[in-house]
Amino acid sequence: MNTTTNHLFESRYASSPDEVKHMDTDTLRRSFLIDKLFTADQTRWVLTFFDRYLTGGVMPVAGPVSLETPESLKASYFLERRELGIINVGGAGQVIADGKTVELAYKEALYIGKGTQSVQFVSADANAPAKFYLNSTPAHATYPTRKVSREQAEIVDLGSTETANHRTINKLLVNSVLPTCQLQMGMTELKPGSVWNTMPAHTHDRRMEVYFYFEIPPGQAVCHFMGQPQETRHIWMQNEQAVISPNWSIHAGAGTSNYTFIWGMAGENLDYGDMDFCPIPELR
Repeated sequence: MNTTTNHLFESRYASSPDEVKHMDTDTLRRSFLIDKLFTADQTRWVLTFFDRYLTGGVMPVAGPVSLETPESLKASYFLERRELGIINVGGAGQVIADGKTVELAYKEALYIGKGTQSVQFVSADANAPAKFYLNSTPAHATYPTRKVSREQAEIVDLGSTETANHRTINKLLVNSVLPTCQLQMGMTELKPGSVWNTMPAHTHDRRMEVYFYFEIPPGQAVCHFMGQPQETRHIWMQNEQAVISPNWSIHAGAGTSNYTFIWGMAGENLDYGDMDFCPIPELR
């Protein structure tokens, strides 16, 4: 079977709060929205200079897709100085890391450590291809490659139906489950009738995040709120789109239906509770 090695790569500069205050809708979306992640037999990447965070997606259809090394990384191979987190949001698939095959079902996660030289992505069925959602951050140490299933996640239930934010948080690639350098990833599932995520909103100067929204029903959408607590902006999100959240920005959303989102974080620490909450009545 032939291996496909196409990739698309985009870099985006970091933006300050003062810049964002003056952005119109189109500029805001071009700066922070990642509107397309999955194209058949291609790996798509967006690099933000907030913590040099890479957000990507790969959907193998015709055959295995290799993890190529973008020229701008100036590396011999992709994970020479990086770590990688993967969550499958499509059909069943496999990830082959340095010859070791790992089966990944829907909503299962895989961590691949620094120093892994070869990574390939495979779908079990081309008619129901896997969709591997990818996050990557710079790494200073090597930790073992490890799969985390739904059953192995650290699960927390938060919110209530009265405040329309009853949700289940699945901590997948976090330091309470497995060791990483700085990457953390998890998945939050909203219950039927709930639409708000991450409310009360918060910031954390020591970390940035990327949100990936999926399981949004046809004809529905999510309004993602960002910006400083007293200077907020919004971006309307469609299914399987991601948004970059700077360290100085809130990151919250409300949908016209319930939905699921994946959060990925990087920065100075691995403390999940390191948040500066913004009282709801003080948001502007």
